[in-house]
Amino acid sequence: MGPLIKFAGAAVWICIATLGAVFFSFQFSSAKTADPNALPPLLGGLDYIKTDVISVPVFNKASIDGYFLARLVYTADPKELKKLTIPAQSLIVDEVYTYLYANPQIDFSKRENFDLDAFRHGVRDSINARVGEKMIDEVIIEQIDFLPRDETRDRSNRRRELLRPAPATE
Repeated sequence: MGPLIKFAGAAVWICIATLGAVFFSFQFSSAKTADPNALPPLLGGLDYIKTDVISVPVFNKASIDGYFLARLVYTADPKELKKLTIPAQSLIVDEVYTYLYANPQIDFSKRENFDLDAFRHGVRDSINARVGEKMIDEVIIEQIDFLPRDETRDRSNRRRELLRPAPATE
């Protein structure tokens, strides 16, 4: 019986050593990935708020020059969004209108003069200033256009012609 006990003892010892090594390796690898000082990946842990198309009329003295169209995506901390008493979508659209009308030097008809980074940062900063905290982390432009007044008239005229019933021929 002596050799059988030695064999069983060696088998138990190997199992304990293997389980200990596996347990230690899992503990060591999870401690490495759960570093509390590690920075999250780019924009990780944030909510993405996608706006509908925002249409802002652009005035020049007493007439409308055209329409500024934008579809934006905002990244915001979900904890900060829950603190809002009004919908974030309404706040964002209001701030886009306010920012565009507060900056009359923006000329949408000349694309080379339009600074996208200044627009993004200006809208983000105005929202954060209004809320009083850093709620919006980044503004991402999904679509941005300027539709001159002449094009809108041409489109409405073409639409009327398409919808007009054809004259009856006999």
